[in-house]
Amino acid sequence: MRLNLPLPYALAIILCLLFTSCVNTREAVYFDGVGKATFQTEGQEHPEPPIRPNDLLSISVSSPNPEATLAFNTPNLAATQVSSAAGAIVQAAGYLVGRDGTIQFPFLGNIKAAGLTKSQLQDNITSQLATKKLLLNPIVSVRYLNYKVSVLGEVARPSVLTIPNERVTMLEAIGLAGDLTVYAKRDNVLLIRELENGDRVTTRIDLTSQDLLTSPDYYLKPNDILYVEPNKAKVASAGRANQWLPIALSAMSLAVIAIDRLVR
Repeated sequence: MRLNLPLPYALAIILCLLFTSCVNTREAVYFDGVGKATFQTEGQEHPEPPIRPNDLLSISVSSPNPEATLAFNTPNLAATQVSSAAGAIVQAAGYLVGRDGTIQFPFLGNIKAAGLTKSQLQDNITSQLATKKLLLNPIVSVRYLNYKVSVLGEVARPSVLTIPNERVTMLEAIGLAGDLTVYAKRDNVLLIRELENGDRVTTRIDLTSQDLLTSPDYYLKPNDILYVEPNKAKVASAGRANQWLPIALSAMSLAVIAIDRLVR
């Protein structure tokens, strides 16, 4: 049986065949070959990240006297509005850690925050409030307002993710970004992490390996960046498209003109 297709349709089919790339399904699978298993994480430390300059903190204070605690909670209630090229942006209120690593706390003045964990800062503020008899039996709670990670590259929705519960795994972050595309290089994901001294370190992560489940990088830290590279199929298809598309469009234009003249 012989099919007589119009030339434009035939050219379109040829283009589809040229741009179609073979993707190895094994390369698109997480934890290939992993069955029922138990991965021991006992003893694996997940230290609380230290506070750094430019962090935005929510510090809430409570005590048996609500009126006395109001002055300490005011910075958490007053949001600020900043104008930008994209329009007005409402920023979360809170205590901003200055470049010198301190915060301005009511009645206590400058308090060192950078380099301390949230728990250490909570204990420090609680101790000063009680020692200076500013509050009776104070309870202090510190949370991050800018706990965020970035997921870029071959994901469905590259974005900067704000994590409200201050705890996120690498897989959760990828899921929040819409998961990896079929063109993602799963065995060579780049993790960029900023250290306390401002240095940055890079680590290559293999999402197809079960070793990730016990890796110290399984849990992300604030300001971590994940970059997912495209695989060879994506690069090859993009190269072929750039090479053949102008030629194909010119051929189709000539074919349409020739058919039009023959019909007339």
